[in-house]
Amino acid sequence: MVLVVADVHGAFKALARVVALGHPVLVLGDLVNLVDYRTNEGIIPDVVGADLVADIVALRDVDRASEANRLWSERTSSLAFDVRAEIGRRMAAEYVDMRSALTGGSVFITHGNVDDPTLLRDHLPDGATYVDAAVIELEGERFGFVGGGVPRIGSRGEVDDAGMRRKLDELGPVDVLCSHVPPSLPMVHEDVIGGPAKGSLPIREYIDAYQPRIHYFGDIHQPRATEITRGRTRCVNVGYFRATGRPHVHATPGP
Repeated sequence: MVLVVADVHGAFKALARVVALGHPVLVLGDLVNLVDYRTNEGIIPDVVGADLVADIVALRDVDRASEANRLWSERTSSLAFDVRAEIGRRMAAEYVDMRSALTGGSVFITHGNVDDPTLLRDHLPDGATYVDAAVIELEGERFGFVGGGVPRIGSRGEVDDAGMRRKLDELGPVDVLCSHVPPSLPMVHEDVIGGPAKGSLPIREYIDAYQPRIHYFGDIHQPRATEITRGRTRCVNVGYFRATGRPHVHATPGP
């Protein structure tokens, strides 16, 4: 049995319970909680204030990203401290909690769009392996991992189409594709609460070319559909772990 989670966003007590079950765990990114859009809680609201975050989210939800970026620059430039440095300090503290949650488990992890890949790697305990643009074998199947999200806010975990294609080219054919970001396909790359779609065209092209048995991903917290089929590939959003606390159970095919 292999367990799969995505979008932990600070839910480290729940993640520790999954790891303690003793099965291999695949973690598909977004470990830290910059903003929980359901509650407006997280690192960024704590640093710059919930009102500013709410205003920025409202602009981005109606695809007014340039106005949101301008508002962020105007408001944060007047603060009497280095906003980016303070966010980084708090992210590092959350990765310390991540390390505790993963300790003692067999974990394979990649980064999401809100993660800092370097900080994530530096905080992994023994038994946890960072995987990006690489393939691992578990229970007789080849699992290919590509980390990162589509460019939106300039975070360190984002990757453009050219970068994602380079990662996918490193994989070749796999049985199970694991990514943070969904493929660029209707229903699975759209959130019911609105905002621009966040799907990857290179991942869709990879699926069409290689037809892995399954594609696991996260990123979209309230997708219009949690699963669709593209050719022979089942495309599965493994769930917003911060909200559910439940892993997806990967079923290895029989002989």
